[in-house]
Amino acid sequence: MTSVEVTLKTLLTEVEGAVGTAVVDYTSGMALGTLGGGKNLDLTVAAAGNTDVIRAKTRTMEMLGLKDRIEDVLITLGSQYHLIRPVAGRSGNGLFIYLVIDNGRSNLAMARHHLKRAEEQLEL
Repeated sequence: MTSVEVTLKTLLTEVEGAVGTAVVDYTSGMALGTLGGGKNLDLTVAAAGNTDVIRAKTRTMEMLGLKDRIEDVLITLGSQYHLIRPVAGRSGNGLFIYLVIDNGRSNLAMARHHLKRAEEQLEL
Protein backbone atom coordinates (compact mmCIF):
# COMPACT_ATOMS: atom_id res chain seq x y z
CA MET A 1 0.00 0.00 0.00
CA THR A 2 1.23 3.50 -0.78
CA SER A 3 0.62 7.01 0.52
CA VAL A 4 -0.69 9.93 -1.54
CA GLU A 5 2.83 11.35 -1.88
CA VAL A 6 4.32 8.06 -3.09
CA THR A 7 1.40 7.52 -5.48
CA LEU A 8 1.91 10.94 -7.06
CA LYS A 9 5.68 10.48 -7.40
CA THR A 10 5.25 7.02 -8.89
CA LEU A 11 2.78 8.21 -11.52
CA LEU A 12 4.87 11.22 -12.49
CA THR A 13 8.07 9.19 -12.86
CA GLU A 14 6.74 5.90 -14.27
CA VAL A 15 4.19 7.17 -16.79
CA GLU A 16 6.03 8.32 -19.87
CA GLY A 17 4.89 11.82 -20.85
CA ALA A 18 3.21 12.54 -17.52
CA VAL A 19 2.67 16.27 -17.03
CA GLY A 20 0.96 16.35 -13.65
CA THR A 21 -1.07 14.33 -11.20
CA ALA A 22 -3.30 14.84 -8.16
CA VAL A 23 -5.38 12.97 -5.61
CA VAL A 24 -8.66 14.79 -5.15
CA ASP A 25 -11.60 14.69 -2.74
CA TYR A 26 -14.59 15.17 -5.04
CA THR A 27 -17.00 15.87 -2.22
CA SER A 28 -15.13 19.11 -1.44
CA GLY A 29 -13.15 19.67 -4.65
CA MET A 30 -9.92 19.93 -2.67
CA ALA A 31 -6.69 18.29 -3.81
CA LEU A 32 -5.10 16.13 -1.12
CA GLY A 33 -1.86 16.34 -3.04
CA THR A 34 -0.51 17.48 -6.40
CA LEU A 35 2.73 16.99 -8.29
CA GLY A 36 3.83 18.46 -11.59
CA GLY A 37 1.75 20.84 -13.61
CA GLY A 38 3.17 24.22 -14.53
CA LYS A 39 2.15 27.64 -15.76
CA ASN A 40 -0.28 26.14 -18.29
CA LEU A 41 -1.66 23.50 -15.91
CA ASP A 42 -2.76 24.62 -12.46
CA LEU A 43 -3.53 21.27 -10.86
CA THR A 44 -5.48 22.82 -8.01
CA VAL A 45 -7.88 24.52 -10.43
CA ALA A 46 -8.07 21.39 -12.61
CA ALA A 47 -8.77 19.20 -9.56
CA ALA A 48 -11.63 21.41 -8.45
CA GLY A 49 -13.08 21.56 -11.96
CA ASN A 50 -12.90 17.82 -12.49
CA THR A 51 -14.97 17.21 -9.38
CA ASP A 52 -17.90 18.48 -11.46
CA VAL A 53 -17.16 15.84 -14.11
CA ILE A 54 -17.27 13.00 -11.58
CA ARG A 55 -20.34 14.39 -9.82
CA ALA A 56 -22.21 14.78 -13.13
CA LYS A 57 -21.40 11.25 -14.29
CA THR A 58 -22.33 9.79 -10.90
CA ARG A 59 -25.67 11.64 -10.96
CA THR A 60 -26.36 10.49 -14.51
CA MET A 61 -25.64 6.87 -13.61
CA GLU A 62 -28.01 7.15 -10.63
CA MET A 63 -30.77 8.64 -12.82
CA LEU A 64 -30.31 5.79 -15.31
CA GLY A 65 -30.38 3.22 -12.53
CA LEU A 66 -26.96 1.88 -13.48
CA LYS A 67 -25.53 -0.30 -10.71
CA ASP A 68 -21.93 -0.09 -11.83
CA ARG A 69 -18.81 1.89 -10.99
CA ILE A 70 -16.81 4.33 -13.05
CA GLU A 71 -13.44 2.80 -13.94
CA ASP A 72 -12.03 5.97 -15.43
CA VAL A 73 -12.95 9.04 -17.42
CA LEU A 74 -10.86 10.17 -20.38
CA ILE A 75 -10.86 13.74 -21.65
CA THR A 76 -8.97 14.14 -24.92
CA LEU A 77 -7.51 17.55 -25.73
CA GLY A 78 -5.43 18.52 -28.75
CA SER A 79 -2.12 17.79 -27.04
CA GLN A 80 -3.05 16.10 -23.76
CA TYR A 81 -5.06 13.29 -22.26
CA HIS A 82 -6.69 13.94 -18.89
CA LEU A 83 -7.51 10.76 -16.99
CA ILE A 84 -9.71 10.63 -13.91
CA ARG A 85 -9.94 7.41 -11.89
CA PRO A 86 -12.22 7.18 -8.83
CA VAL A 87 -10.65 5.33 -5.91
CA ALA A 88 -12.61 2.19 -5.00
CA GLY A 89 -13.01 0.75 -1.52
CA ARG A 90 -14.01 2.23 1.81
CA SER A 91 -10.79 4.17 2.36
CA GLY A 92 -11.07 5.87 -1.03
CA ASN A 93 -14.76 6.75 -1.03
CA GLY A 94 -15.11 10.22 -2.50
CA LEU A 95 -11.61 10.40 -3.97
CA PHE A 96 -10.18 10.26 -7.47
CA ILE A 97 -6.72 10.21 -8.99
CA TYR A 98 -6.16 12.71 -11.78
CA LEU A 99 -3.39 12.26 -14.34
CA VAL A 100 -2.46 14.52 -17.26
CA ILE A 101 -0.23 13.12 -20.00
CA ASP A 102 1.22 14.56 -23.19
CA ASN A 103 -0.47 12.61 -25.97
CA GLY A 104 2.57 12.91 -28.26
CA ARG A 105 4.93 11.29 -25.75
CA SER A 106 2.61 8.84 -23.98
CA ASN A 107 1.00 5.48 -24.43
CA LEU A 108 -2.61 5.84 -23.31
CA ALA A 109 -3.10 2.14 -22.58
CA MET A 110 0.02 2.04 -20.39
CA ALA A 111 -1.02 5.23 -18.61
CA ARG A 112 -4.40 3.67 -17.80
CA HIS A 113 -2.63 0.54 -16.56
CA HIS A 114 -0.37 2.60 -14.25
CA LEU A 115 -3.36 4.61 -13.03
CA LYS A 116 -5.31 1.45 -12.20
CA ARG A 117 -2.36 0.03 -10.29
CA ALA A 118 -1.91 3.31 -8.40
CA GLU A 119 -5.59 3.34 -7.46
CA GLU A 120 -5.43 -0.23 -6.17
CA GLN A 121 -2.36 0.49 -4.04
CA LEU A 122 -3.36 3.88 -2.64
CA GLU A 123 -3.95 3.86 1.10
CA LEU A 124 -5.09 6.78 3.19
